[in-house]
Amino acid sequence: MFDFKCEASELANKVILVTGAGDGIGKQAALTYASLGATVILLGKTTKKLEDVYDLIVEQNSPQPAIIPLDLKGATKQNYIDMVATIKSQFGRLDGALLNAAILGELSPFTQIHDQIWNDIMQVNVNAQYLLSQALLPLLQSTNSASLVFTTSGVGNKGKAYWGAYSISKFATEGMMQVIADEYDTTSVRTNAINPGATDTNMRSIAYPGENKQNLAAPTDIMPAYIYLMSDKSSHVNGQVINAQAASN
Repeated sequence: MFDFKCEASELANKVILVTGAGDGIGKQAALTYASLGATVILLGKTTKKLEDVYDLIVEQNSPQPAIIPLDLKGATKQNYIDMVATIKSQFGRLDGALLNAAILGELSPFTQIHDQIWNDIMQVNVNAQYLLSQALLPLLQSTNSASLVFTTSGVGNKGKAYWGAYSISKFATEGMMQVIADEYDTTSVRTNAINPGATDTNMRSIAYPGENKQNLAAPTDIMPAYIYLMSDKSSHVNGQVINAQAASN
């Protein structure tokens, strides 16, 4: 596992947006960031799941979070612009954003990828990240030290048979991260990506239905990498892919 020892108030007074915050890694990241003092903005498509995470954050006596219900598959450029304007008006700034939301689609031979599945994956995993990043960057740049973090995968730097559209979308994610990181290299914004590796999530269960979950990391196990990239201790790190586990796929 990625080795980073954080302080109890590592993210105190930070405002952090987490997409895909209703479940899996996004949910755990939101809970973890909040437990370390951050005010977390929970973005996801299912309001009930976001409300459940909201309640858990309140129960752990962390700063009161905020909820933004938004389906990335249908969101428009104006939706993202309006969302960022709301964040600015309510919080005055944004110190970090974890772009974690993604869909798997289905695993199939390349020639059998359905057009609609391809389009949906590209919309959520690539187009939404592009539009959201465009909207977020000016607000992130207004702070002294801001972190933009994408979520990638082992199949995002080495193609894997039958992973088709998802794999290609993660190649695009890493490319987008690198372009933004290079453009903003001399600013207060650093941009990186995390490869969570084999982790016990619903998406992993769909991809590997017969896998023994006891061999997988839990979302809590991989949080050190997520904390590190949101912490000011990573202010010198830019344009990198961080593996949350030693062996990632």
